[in-house]
Amino acid sequence: MICPVCKADNDKVIDTRASGDSVRRRRECIDCSNRFTTYEYVEKVSITVVKRDGRREPFRREKLVSGIRKACAKRPVSYEKIDEMAVLVENELFHLKQAEVSYSVVGDLVMKELSKTDPVAYVRFASVYKEFREVKDFTIFVHTDD
Repeated sequence: MICPVCKADNDKVIDTRASGDSVRRRRECIDCSNRFTTYEYVEKVSITVVKRDGRREPFRREKLVSGIRKACAKRPVSYEKIDEMAVLVENELFHLKQAEVSYSVVGDLVMKELSKTDPVAYVRFASVYKEFREVKDFTIFVHTDD
């Protein structure tokens, strides 16, 4: 590591601790005695989402969380639960070990988590994801989803 003070590449690790999905290391520069903290993360393989119209875009966790939050707006679902659902969906996507996934795979995983959490949020998400235009679309969805 390069010392943020003197820019020397000469340090020693004083303390190492696991911190969630990262490793926190306290370091001391041997040249100037400055102490600083670094974090190490496991690099996740990037996933590309193939959109409905064929466009491809990198998977972004922030976008996933945003979609779940919109579905859960004004519902008794905590931010912690929303984050937990996003983590479960993200982990499931990484376990597929595919470089590209269809938007439908992501949507189905979100719907699975929402159905276990809040029925109103589930229907809200489904109405956008399945592009419902009329009331009959809801009734067809409800009867085929059982």
